[in-house]
Amino acid sequence: MIVRELIEPKSIVVVGGSNDIQKPGGKVLYNLLRGNYEGELFVVNPKENEVQGVKAFSSCDKLPKVELAIIAIPASFVPSTMEELANRGTRAFIVLSAGFSEMGEEGKKLEQKLVEIVQNVQGSLIGPNCIGVITKQYKGVFAGPVPEYDKFGCDFVSASGATAVFILEEAIERGVKFSSIFSVGNSAQIGVEEILEYWDVNYVANESPFVKLIYAEQITKPEKFLKHTLSLRQKGCKIAAIKAGRTKAGQRAVSSHTGALAGKDTAVDALFKKAGIIRCDGRLELVNVASILLEKEPRGNRVAVVTHAGGPGVMLTDTLEAEGIEVPKIEGPIAEELLTKLHYGSSVSNPIDFLATGTAEQLDIILDYVENKFQNIDACAVIFGTPGLFDVKKVYDVLYNRIQSSVKPVYAILPSIIQAKDAIEQFKNLGGRYFNDEVAFGKSFAKVIKTQKPIARFIDFPDIDAESIRKIIENSKNGFLPLPKSFELLKCMNLEIVKNIYITNPSELELNSKEITFPIVMKVVGPIHKTEVKGVVTNIRNYADAIDAFNTLIRIPEAEGVVIQPMVSGTELFFGCKYEKGYGHLIAFGLGGIFVEILEDVQMSLAPLTDIEAHQMVESIKGYKILLGYRGLPKVSKQSLVQVLLRLSKLVEIAPEIVELDINPAFGSENNIYVVDVRIKVEC
Repeated sequence: MIVRELIEPKSIVVVGGSNDIQKPGGKVLYNLLRGNYEGELFVVNPKENEVQGVKAFSSCDKLPKVELAIIAIPASFVPSTMEELANRGTRAFIVLSAGFSEMGEEGKKLEQKLVEIVQNVQGSLIGPNCIGVITKQYKGVFAGPVPEYDKFGCDFVSASGATAVFILEEAIERGVKFSSIFSVGNSAQIGVEEILEYWDVNYVANESPFVKLIYAEQITKPEKFLKHTLSLRQKGCKIAAIKAGRTKAGQRAVSSHTGALAGKDTAVDALFKKAGIIRCDGRLELVNVASILLEKEPRGNRVAVVTHAGGPGVMLTDTLEAEGIEVPKIEGPIAEELLTKLHYGSSVSNPIDFLATGTAEQLDIILDYVENKFQNIDACAVIFGTPGLFDVKKVYDVLYNRIQSSVKPVYAILPSIIQAKDAIEQFKNLGGRYFNDEVAFGKSFAKVIKTQKPIARFIDFPDIDAESIRKIIENSKNGFLPLPKSFELLKCMNLEIVKNIYITNPSELELNSKEITFPIVMKVVGPIHKTEVKGVVTNIRNYADAIDAFNTLIRIPEAEGVVIQPMVSGTELFFGCKYEKGYGHLIAFGLGGIFVEILEDVQMSLAPLTDIEAHQMVESIKGYKILLGYRGLPKVSKQSLVQVLLRLSKLVEIAPEIVELDINPAFGSENNIYVVDVRIKVEC
């Protein structure tokens, strides 16, 4: 719960305020004063009557009522201090002090006391173990540079105070401004999800900041996270995030391909993808992405590269094209016309290279052509540094003016951070943002372009027998369903199943002779991993071989019977589902065989799937060309693949007790998808 007093406090007390600005209590007071806080400001310090010109009280019981308390005292004294303040009407608290849950069990107990005190007054607690909060009204932080307030700058929430400082250092240097900053520390009461909720509930179109930045180390409430990020995206916001902790501490023992491939970080990726969040790999990329998001949105992915230095222009072009971004060739009469206005030796084919002798006037002409005459261009990246021979301030003035006036976004890549330092500072003072590396820009730009806007469009299937599915689940024990029951479940979903004959003794082969057409496949029923126990015999062409195969398979430990299937041709496919606690069900798709087992060429998305998400999953696997009939291979119906994915998404909605599901293999053709084998695990 975020109360008004945390965002717009009419009075603030710094408990532990000091004249020493190298201490948290001194630095936060210094920043409040320097930030021109206009409300009443108090200090509690038993040793001083006045601190940095602010009246000091010896204890909290001497204070008038205050709305926000910023606390910078040893952890052991924090609970009693907060209790005294809460009893006097304070409802908002920022605890800078460390020594709580990050220190172990005793610290956790201490931290819980803080939460109880705040909840008793229906208040807000930021921290403990944080650097503080910045809003329009006050600069309540003790660490890092204090950024210039901008109504339409970035909103930023960070789980790590130190990381927030380092991100701010980079962002401010590059001209990125901020509207609010929340360092949530241990997130005892208010974490990343609560800040997202606050941004969402209070968002006003054309009045609130539209770029949101996140640094998270844990996503403790995935459903809440998704709800509010998805809502913010649908309102027009753009969100970039770092989620640290990608690697697994250890390999979990799992019983399915989907289980082996899925995991917390896979779920985070799927969560971000569903909400349309740009996942960044580090703080420099986060700042690059933020800078791109703050500019105008391009209408497409066709980029003009404008440079006076050939090498960086080529490197940016290579990066963009490698990332799937178009750098279209510019040619024809208009291109030739532009060439006449540049120095001899220039090139306009894209990259547009107007040489080291290029002038501010020539850059202005080029950007005018990009904006008004080149219809095959959606955005423009300008690389302009200096060898130190002349002042480039005029060039950067032209660049800034074009960034402001152009409909197509223009991005400034200014690599001469030493020799053009003064010119860059002037560019920033005008309000400009810049990038200092063309390759890093290109990769960040591609991430922004490739992030889709979330579209909520779900498909219903009236032919699904939900009632029968529930009966099967409710009459099943925990663990893997028997194979016949698994097939029955998929039939209720109206999925095409390869014909199956289940037998438990050799005599049943003859009883089912009219149903068997050779060649056939025989598979053991019982063991989870059939191939590992040599439980599959293929290309059986007569009864004698079938009996031999049965006798071999039934002797495998844990064998319960044998399934007979016709030999099926087509492209081998894999579908799966995996429940990830807190996140819900991950739906998986890939090519079968080595593609899933060795190459792990699998796409995953969170259920419920939209038709667009299902299409993206199919089109995003590395082996997608195989589905299109690469080099004479049979084509696979994309629409049929999408239908299977959407039906599986519906299945786990009807039967959330399904915790793992593998369809492996299925075979795809131009007309349909046939399920050959399935494994389903339930936990009721």
